[in-house]
Parts: sequence; structure tokens; C-alpha cells
Amino acid sequence: MGLMRIPYTAPLPAPTIIPASAQTLSGAIAALHSFLTTPVSSSSSSSSSTTSNKNKTLILTGAGISVASGLADYRGTAGTYTLNKTYRPIYFHEFSASHEARKRYWARSFLGWTNLSKSRPNSTHAAIRALGQAGLVSSVVTQNVDSFHRVAHPELPTLELHGYLRSAVCLSCRREYDRAQFQEDLRALNPAWAAFLDEMVAAGALTTENPAERRAKGLKTNPDGDVDVPGVDYGTFRYPPCPSCLETPPLGKDGERSVVEADADGAWKPESTAGVLKPAVIMFGESIPGPVKTAAETAVDEAGRVLVLGSSLATYSAWRLIKRAKDQGMPIGIANLGGVRGEEQFFADVVGSDNTGKQAVRCAHSTEKTLPEVVKMVQASSAMNLAREQRPFVPASWA
Repeated sequence: MGLMRIPYTAPLPAPTIIPASAQTLSGAIAALHSFLTTPVSSSSSSSSSTTSNKNKTLILTGAGISVASGLADYRGTAGTYTLNKTYRPIYFHEFSASHEARKRYWARSFLGWTNLSKSRPNSTHAAIRALGQAGLVSSVVTQNVDSFHRVAHPELPTLELHGYLRSAVCLSCRREYDRAQFQEDLRALNPAWAAFLDEMVAAGALTTENPAERRAKGLKTNPDGDVDVPGVDYGTFRYPPCPSCLETPPLGKDGERSVVEADADGAWKPESTAGVLKPAVIMFGESIPGPVKTAAETAVDEAGRVLVLGSSLATYSAWRLIKRAKDQGMPIGIANLGGVRGEEQFFADVVGSDNTGKQAVRCAHSTEKTLPEVVKMVQASSAMNLAREQRPFVPASWA
């Protein structure tokens, strides 16, 4: 059975900070530096980890690290589950089965794409790149679909666990299409919506990063590029079919040729039985592809420790990876502002110990405040070591 992406929306308890010194910002920075740079003992590292990676860290990231780029998260102080109690993400089976559900999804995505496409990686992503260049990171597994990691550090292996928004993919033939071009196709099919989007942009409703300001302008901004306009009829929105399937309709499961039709303007017709485009993300209720699941497990097995950044691990697909690392005896670190699902079992054996961050760290400071400072400490240590190595030999005066 495939591994599904299922949301966990129940409240999470406040974290127990580990070590206690990590309550302060300076203490958290010191603990993270110790966690990332202390050699992993042979009893802690996975038997599967390579010699070159046994002292390196797998970093797993969540929506919390992209808030500084202007994107919404789920559980932060300004997160969707906090401010929008009625929010419910669309599920894969709804999108696949319902033409009306797809209209609603693509209309809201059409409005949200403007801000998402203009957003850029932030200081946390840059810090991850620097840590990778310093030889401290083996790879990155991200739950985020914003593609920031591949932009910020293309040389560092990155697995996008839940897919990406930069493409649309056909449910029938699996061909992918550039999301930016797809946005232009949506604009051409929906001139009234395009005019409304232009008005929202001109009014600054989609450029402000303040959720309260967006709500005041009649918008609700949610994760994954979703913008809700209360009271609007999404049924008027139109979307195109897969160009490839429109040209050559694929065979259905019954062996018969599917029907893929477009109206005079180029919009997908409800009589069609194939050629539906969806975002290239793993929607809630959708199974994560087997190769992705296996690659994520391999990334854990080949690392020496795991550090979680900006994630509550609310989806099982991510939580299970940290559980896998813990079961192998790996050191676990978590830097997240709020609580984390089931985190007590990750730290039960280190609470009250003399750990200073070497065995485990749990802090609740923003990563854009901690990680760049950790990088500075790493670079300072490297510079000192280099200067020591290059210092010329001077014989003792009595020699």
C-alpha cells in the first residue's frame, strides 16, 4: 500500500527545550553548532551510513522556513490552522473526480501564483547551502513545494518529498508543463479573473506579507500558493486540458480510447474522460511515489544524524523518517517555533542528561535567526584551523 500524505490538525503541546540553555537565542545557536559539528559516535551512526557521511547531517525542512520569504505556513503564529479555522485543503480524490473542485483549485492557485512566483529563498536556505559547502550536510529532504532549495543550493542533493508547484502534470500521460506558462494559459481563458487579479495586485493585496492586511483586503492566504476570496463563485473559472492528450487521447484502463475535448476557447470540456492537469505536488490523500519514499529512507540511512527545520512533522510521511532515524540510534535535532508531533519519544533518552547539544537539540527560535549565526561559527572555526595549519614551523630557541 502506498504512503499517503495526510494532514494532522490537532493542537500540539509546547516543546521541552533541550538543552535548557537553548531557551535563549545564544544558547540555541551554541547547541545547534555543537549538534552539527560534533563527530557522531559509532554507536549512534547508522550501519548503512557511508564513511564519508557518518558525521554529516540530513536536514528535513518544512513550511516554517519559508515564512520569511512571504509564504504561509500551517501552524505558526500567523499560520493557516491558527488564523483560518475553517481551512480545509483539497484532497486528491476530490480533485481527480470533480470538475467543480478543479475549477475551485485552479482559480485559487491562479490568484496565489503571483506571490509564490515572486518569492525567493531566504537566509535559512542560504545557511543550509553554506553548511553543505562546509561538508556538514549529506542531503536535504523537504516537505516544501516552493522549489527554494533547488534554487538556493543546486549542488546539494535535495529530495522534494511532496513534489513541487513549478510544474503541472497530466493525470493521464504524466507529462509535465511549466507552471508559469500554465498561468498564462489560465489568464487567457479567464479574462474577468485576470482583471480581478490585476486589481488585487494594484491594491497591494497580494504583495503584503501581513496576513491581517490580506484579510482586510478580502483575501485568505493559505499554504502551497492557495488564495481564497470569500463569497466568490469559483464555478466560472476555466482551465485547459493536457496539450498532448488533446492531440492524441490516451487509452483508458478498459483499453478504449479516452475522450479529451476543448471548447472553442481551449478550455477542458466536462465530457472529457482524460487529459486533466494537476499541480505536480503530492496532494493530501495522494500516495507518495514508491521511488520517492525509498529515496527518502535511503537519505536517512546514509546520514549520521538528522536535523528538522521549520516543521511540526504533522504529516506521517515526514514524521516516519525521524522515527526511522531514532530507531537507528541517530542523534535528532529539531528547530521549530511550535510543538512537533510525537517529539517526546525522540528525546526521552536525553531529557535530564548532561547533553549540551551533542546528542540532541530542541529549540524554538526562528531558523533565520539561528542558522546564519551557526554558519558564522563554523566558518570562524574553519578559518582558525586553516591559519593553524599554514603557520610556519619555528624551531625552539634552544634547538
